[in-house]
Amino acid sequence: MKQPSPPAHCTFEPDDWLRLARCWHPVARLCDVGPAPMKAVLLDEQLVIYRINEQIVAAKDVCPHRGVPLTLGFHDEHGIICPYHGLRFGEDGRCNRIPSSPNQPVPAKLNLINFPVEVRFGLVWVCLAPDADNPAALPQMPHWEDAGFQQITCPPFDVAGFAGRQVEGFLDVAHFAWVHSETFADPGNQEVPPYNPVETEYGFTVDYWSSVSNFAAGSDRQAPEGFQWLRHFEMHLPFTATLTVHFPDAARLVIMNAASPVSARKTRMFAPIARNFDLHIPVEEVHAFNHRVFEEDRLMVETQMPERLPLDLTLEAHIPADRSSIAYRRGLKKQGYGDFFLV
Repeated sequence: MKQPSPPAHCTFEPDDWLRLARCWHPVARLCDVGPAPMKAVLLDEQLVIYRINEQIVAAKDVCPHRGVPLTLGFHDEHGIICPYHGLRFGEDGRCNRIPSSPNQPVPAKLNLINFPVEVRFGLVWVCLAPDADNPAALPQMPHWEDAGFQQITCPPFDVAGFAGRQVEGFLDVAHFAWVHSETFADPGNQEVPPYNPVETEYGFTVDYWSSVSNFAAGSDRQAPEGFQWLRHFEMHLPFTATLTVHFPDAARLVIMNAASPVSARKTRMFAPIARNFDLHIPVEEVHAFNHRVFEEDRLMVETQMPERLPLDLTLEAHIPADRSSIAYRRGLKKQGYGDFFLV
């Protein structure tokens, strides 16, 4: 089988693009995908996403006939339709209608170039270059399917920055007091207690204990005096992490930070949430609060220099609170990513 190659005008180095293309990345919320052609971009690859007979199809956004983007088209009950000559594409991206030659057998060359799709955590995941000998595993999310937990899939959030920088910010525990004081953190609680990442087959985990509350700023609710908050991180390389926050009284909040690399300079953030408390609060309020938290991070991620992530640890200074950041960079380096992560 011919090895997949990066699209034209790709912003990634070819070797790094292929490594990333072998992984699963989210491209849409399942609730946003319908029978109409929907546009998505992953690793600079233009995609068309649509639903047909309960199947989700992800394919190159190009009609095999004359190269028109299918996302400019429309649909009927049998598939999506190219606006140029009316060719129609249904299940598995197969062409099922040529209006100008209705009696001609449809050649296989007219079928779309489609990609493997998985639906998990309310998201549509795509793998552009699956490795049959060593298939990538989908990231996992604690408590998503557990009884008593509400499942929420927040609207996507776009960042004009590199996915690696955004993920590193999600793992960072030293910025709470400086960046998130308007949403949950105490600006006077700045010290970061020691913690140690533990390497796993998919990345690493971290148990971070501190007195930093996760109740919303200004909330009347407070943890008991002396309560220690546990934040359990699970990093699934390269760009997906989960955070499980242990609240008082066995309450749990799980946030997935799935940073989808649109390009080397653009990221679409997806954030499924699972929780077993405050189930009466409308999901719209959860969406709004989550958006505020990520909005607080935006300026930091979009203005960091270099734009990409230095995997050579000698190129930036580090402090003890950076243990997760260092583990993240070492994990990516171990997987073989190269100078792409530098400007």
